[in-house]
Amino acid sequence: MRNKIVAGNWKMNNDSAETEFLLTQLKSFKKPEDVRVMVAPAFTQLSQSTTLLKGEAISVVAQNMSAAVSGAYTGEVSASMLKGVGIHTVILGHSERRSLFHETDALLAEKVKSALDAGMEVIFCFGEELDERRSNTHFEVVERQLKVALFDLPASAWKQIILAYEPVWAIGTGETASPAQAQEMHAYIRSLIAANYDSTIANAVSILYGGSVKPNNAQEIFAGADVDGGLIGGASLKADDFMDIVNAF
Repeated sequence: MRNKIVAGNWKMNNDSAETEFLLTQLKSFKKPEDVRVMVAPAFTQLSQSTTLLKGEAISVVAQNMSAAVSGAYTGEVSASMLKGVGIHTVILGHSERRSLFHETDALLAEKVKSALDAGMEVIFCFGEELDERRSNTHFEVVERQLKVALFDLPASAWKQIILAYEPVWAIGTGETASPAQAQEMHAYIRSLIAANYDSTIANAVSILYGGSVKPNNAQEIFAGADVDGGLIGGASLKADDFMDIVNAF
Protein backbone atom coordinates (compact mmCIF):
# COMPACT_ATOMS: atom_id res chain seq x y z
CA MET A 1 0.00 0.00 0.00
CA ARG A 2 1.55 3.29 -1.11
CA ASN A 3 1.63 6.28 1.20
CA LYS A 4 -0.75 9.12 0.44
CA ILE A 5 1.22 12.32 0.92
CA VAL A 6 0.46 16.04 0.85
CA ALA A 7 3.51 18.26 1.27
CA GLY A 8 3.34 22.04 1.51
CA ASN A 9 6.31 23.86 0.01
CA TRP A 10 6.29 27.32 1.57
CA LYS A 11 9.17 28.54 -0.63
CA MET A 12 10.57 31.93 0.55
CA ASN A 13 7.52 32.86 2.61
CA ASN A 14 6.62 33.19 6.31
CA ASP A 15 8.89 34.79 8.89
CA SER A 16 8.92 33.55 12.48
CA ALA A 17 5.63 35.15 13.52
CA GLU A 18 3.87 34.08 10.34
CA THR A 19 5.20 30.55 10.74
CA GLU A 20 3.86 30.30 14.28
CA PHE A 21 0.49 31.64 13.16
CA LEU A 22 0.11 29.20 10.25
CA LEU A 23 1.33 26.16 12.16
CA THR A 24 -0.97 26.96 15.07
CA GLN A 25 -3.86 27.03 12.61
CA LEU A 26 -2.81 23.72 11.03
CA LYS A 27 -2.56 22.06 14.44
CA SER A 28 -6.23 22.87 15.09
CA PHE A 29 -7.44 20.76 12.17
CA LYS A 30 -8.20 17.06 12.38
CA LYS A 31 -5.91 15.15 10.01
CA PRO A 32 -6.82 11.94 8.19
CA GLU A 33 -4.89 9.01 9.62
CA ASP A 34 -4.03 7.58 6.19
CA VAL A 35 -2.33 10.71 4.78
CA ARG A 36 1.24 11.85 5.53
CA VAL A 37 1.16 15.62 5.95
CA MET A 38 4.35 17.65 5.52
CA VAL A 39 5.35 21.30 5.53
CA ALA A 40 8.58 22.78 4.19
CA PRO A 41 9.39 26.16 5.78
CA ALA A 42 12.47 28.24 5.03
CA PHE A 43 15.77 27.13 6.59
CA THR A 44 15.49 29.82 9.27
CA GLN A 45 12.16 28.45 10.50
CA LEU A 46 12.97 24.72 10.52
CA SER A 47 13.99 24.48 14.17
CA GLN A 48 11.06 26.62 15.28
CA SER A 49 8.68 24.47 13.23
CA THR A 50 9.91 21.15 14.60
CA THR A 51 9.41 22.52 18.12
CA LEU A 52 5.92 23.83 17.38
CA LEU A 53 4.87 20.57 15.72
CA LYS A 54 6.34 18.18 18.29
CA GLY A 55 3.86 15.35 18.80
CA GLU A 56 1.71 16.48 15.85
CA ALA A 57 0.87 14.42 12.77
CA ILE A 58 2.69 16.93 10.55
CA SER A 59 6.30 16.42 9.48
CA VAL A 60 8.72 19.27 8.85
CA VAL A 61 10.90 18.91 5.74
CA ALA A 62 13.61 21.04 4.13
CA GLN A 63 13.34 22.73 0.74
CA ASN A 64 16.91 22.05 -0.34
CA MET A 65 20.39 21.02 0.83
CA SER A 66 23.98 20.94 -0.37
CA ALA A 67 25.62 17.94 -1.96
CA ALA A 68 28.69 18.65 0.17
CA VAL A 69 29.13 17.20 3.64
CA SER A 70 30.97 20.27 4.98
CA GLY A 71 33.54 22.85 3.94
CA ALA A 72 33.94 26.24 2.30
CA TYR A 73 30.48 26.52 0.75
CA THR A 74 29.18 29.89 1.90
CA GLY A 75 25.43 29.97 2.32
CA GLU A 76 24.94 26.21 1.99
CA VAL A 77 23.35 23.75 4.44
CA SER A 78 24.35 20.08 4.74
CA ALA A 79 22.32 16.97 5.48
CA SER A 80 23.88 16.62 8.94
CA MET A 81 22.90 20.21 9.75
CA LEU A 82 19.31 19.46 8.78
CA LYS A 83 19.27 16.30 10.85
CA GLY A 84 20.69 18.28 13.76
CA VAL A 85 17.48 20.33 13.92
CA GLY A 86 15.23 17.32 13.53
CA ILE A 87 14.77 17.24 9.76
CA HIS A 88 14.81 13.84 8.05
CA THR A 89 13.22 14.62 4.66
CA VAL A 90 14.42 17.06 1.99
CA ILE A 91 12.99 18.34 -1.29
CA LEU A 92 15.52 18.17 -4.13
CA GLY A 93 15.31 19.22 -7.77
CA HIS A 94 12.42 21.67 -7.52
CA SER A 95 11.91 23.46 -10.82
CA GLU A 96 12.82 26.82 -9.25
CA ARG A 97 16.15 25.38 -8.11
CA ARG A 98 16.73 24.11 -11.64
CA SER A 99 15.70 27.29 -13.47
CA LEU A 100 16.75 30.08 -11.10
CA PHE A 101 19.85 28.49 -9.58
CA HIS A 102 20.89 26.38 -12.57
CA GLU A 103 20.91 23.04 -10.76
CA THR A 104 21.64 20.31 -13.29
CA ASP A 105 20.62 16.67 -13.36
CA ALA A 106 24.24 15.77 -12.55
CA LEU A 107 24.34 18.04 -9.49
CA LEU A 108 21.01 16.69 -8.31
CA ALA A 109 22.35 13.16 -8.57
CA GLU A 110 25.11 14.21 -6.15
CA LYS A 111 22.59 15.82 -3.81
CA VAL A 112 20.40 12.72 -3.82
CA LYS A 113 23.36 10.49 -3.02
CA SER A 114 24.49 12.79 -0.20
CA ALA A 115 21.01 12.86 1.32
CA LEU A 116 20.58 9.10 1.10
CA ASP A 117 24.06 8.49 2.53
CA ALA A 118 23.01 10.59 5.52
CA GLY A 119 19.92 8.44 5.99
CA MET A 120 17.48 11.10 4.81
CA GLU A 121 14.30 10.68 2.81
CA VAL A 122 14.20 12.55 -0.52
CA ILE A 123 11.26 14.16 -2.30
CA PHE A 124 12.70 14.31 -5.82
CA CYS A 125 11.12 16.83 -8.19
CA PHE A 126 11.23 16.71 -11.98
CA GLY A 127 9.14 17.65 -15.00
CA GLU A 128 9.05 19.29 -18.39
CA GLU A 129 8.97 22.91 -19.56
CA LEU A 130 6.11 24.23 -21.70
CA ASP A 131 8.09 24.04 -24.96
CA GLU A 132 8.98 20.42 -24.21
CA ARG A 133 5.32 19.58 -23.67
CA ARG A 134 4.35 21.37 -26.89
CA SER A 135 7.07 19.58 -28.87
CA ASN A 136 5.90 16.24 -27.47
CA THR A 137 9.27 15.49 -25.86
CA HIS A 138 7.96 15.54 -22.28
CA PHE A 139 8.28 11.79 -21.82
CA GLU A 140 11.91 11.84 -22.95
CA VAL A 141 12.69 14.78 -20.65
CA VAL A 142 11.22 13.04 -17.62
CA GLU A 143 13.02 9.80 -18.42
CA ARG A 144 16.35 11.63 -18.70
CA GLN A 145 15.87 13.44 -15.40
CA LEU A 146 15.06 10.21 -13.58
CA LYS A 147 17.82 8.24 -15.29
CA VAL A 148 20.58 10.68 -14.38
CA ALA A 149 19.56 11.34 -10.79
CA LEU A 150 17.98 8.09 -9.61
CA PHE A 151 18.38 5.07 -11.84
CA ASP A 152 21.95 4.35 -10.71
CA LEU A 153 20.76 3.93 -7.12
CA PRO A 154 20.58 0.46 -5.56
CA ALA A 155 17.10 -0.98 -5.27
CA SER A 156 17.22 -0.63 -1.49
CA ALA A 157 17.49 3.18 -1.79
CA TRP A 158 13.97 3.48 -3.18
CA LYS A 159 12.53 3.01 0.31
CA GLN A 160 13.82 6.56 0.95
CA ILE A 161 12.51 8.10 -2.29
CA ILE A 162 9.29 10.03 -2.93
CA LEU A 163 8.76 11.37 -6.44
CA ALA A 164 7.10 14.68 -7.31
CA TYR A 165 6.18 15.25 -10.95
CA GLU A 166 5.95 18.96 -11.68
CA PRO A 167 4.99 20.12 -15.16
CA VAL A 168 6.95 23.37 -14.96
CA TRP A 169 4.40 25.21 -17.10
CA ALA A 170 1.79 24.60 -14.40
CA ILE A 171 3.74 25.89 -11.38
CA GLY A 172 2.49 29.20 -10.05
CA THR A 173 0.83 30.00 -13.37
CA GLY A 174 -2.71 28.99 -12.59
CA GLU A 175 -2.42 26.41 -15.35
CA THR A 176 -2.81 22.79 -14.32
CA ALA A 177 -2.23 19.54 -16.13
CA SER A 178 -5.59 17.88 -16.65
CA PRO A 179 -6.28 14.90 -14.40
CA ALA A 180 -5.85 12.70 -17.47
CA GLN A 181 -2.46 14.27 -18.30
CA ALA A 182 -1.30 13.87 -14.70
CA GLN A 183 -2.37 10.23 -14.56
CA GLU A 184 -0.80 9.50 -17.95
CA MET A 185 2.58 10.84 -16.83
CA HIS A 186 2.43 9.19 -13.42
CA ALA A 187 1.67 5.83 -15.02
CA TYR A 188 4.58 6.36 -17.41
CA ILE A 189 6.91 7.19 -14.50
CA ARG A 190 5.85 4.03 -12.70
CA SER A 191 6.49 2.00 -15.84
CA LEU A 192 10.02 3.44 -16.09
CA ILE A 193 10.78 2.39 -12.53
CA ALA A 194 9.43 -1.10 -13.21
CA ALA A 195 11.57 -1.36 -16.33
CA ASN A 196 14.74 -0.19 -14.55
CA TYR A 197 14.11 -2.04 -11.29
CA ASP A 198 10.98 -4.16 -10.86
CA SER A 199 7.23 -3.85 -10.40
CA THR A 200 7.47 -4.27 -6.61
CA ILE A 201 9.56 -1.11 -6.27
CA ALA A 202 7.48 0.71 -8.87
CA ASN A 203 4.23 -0.08 -7.10
CA ALA A 204 5.61 0.92 -3.69
CA VAL A 205 6.96 4.39 -4.50
CA SER A 206 4.65 7.37 -3.94
CA ILE A 207 4.41 9.77 -6.89
CA LEU A 208 3.08 13.23 -6.08
CA TYR A 209 1.73 15.81 -8.50
CA GLY A 210 2.94 19.40 -8.20
CA GLY A 211 1.50 22.19 -10.29
CA SER A 212 -1.19 24.62 -9.09
CA VAL A 213 -3.09 22.08 -7.00
CA LYS A 214 -5.95 23.83 -5.22
CA PRO A 215 -8.95 22.79 -3.14
CA ASN A 216 -11.20 22.92 -6.20
CA ASN A 217 -9.12 20.52 -8.31
CA ALA A 218 -7.29 18.30 -5.80
CA GLN A 219 -9.92 15.57 -5.54
CA GLU A 220 -10.08 15.08 -9.31
CA ILE A 221 -6.27 15.03 -9.65
CA PHE A 222 -5.79 12.67 -6.69
CA ALA A 223 -8.36 10.27 -8.17
CA GLY A 224 -5.76 9.08 -10.68
CA ALA A 225 -4.70 5.51 -9.95
CA ASP A 226 -1.00 6.46 -9.97
CA VAL A 227 -1.32 9.87 -8.28
CA ASP A 228 -0.49 9.47 -4.60
CA GLY A 229 -0.81 13.06 -3.45
CA GLY A 230 0.57 16.50 -4.08
CA LEU A 231 3.47 18.88 -3.58
CA ILE A 232 1.59 22.08 -2.86
CA GLY A 233 2.91 25.62 -3.33
CA GLY A 234 0.73 28.70 -2.92
CA ALA A 235 -2.27 26.87 -1.46
CA SER A 236 -0.10 25.58 1.40
CA LEU A 237 0.20 29.13 2.77
CA LYS A 238 -3.47 29.19 3.75
CA ALA A 239 -4.45 26.70 6.43
CA ASP A 240 -8.01 26.17 5.19
CA ASP A 241 -6.91 25.59 1.59
CA PHE A 242 -4.08 23.26 2.57
CA MET A 243 -6.23 21.13 4.83
CA ASP A 244 -8.96 20.94 2.17
CA ILE A 245 -6.31 19.44 -0.12
CA VAL A 246 -5.11 17.06 2.61
CA ASN A 247 -8.69 15.82 2.89
CA ALA A 248 -9.25 15.55 -0.87
CA PHE A 249 -8.49 11.81 -1.23
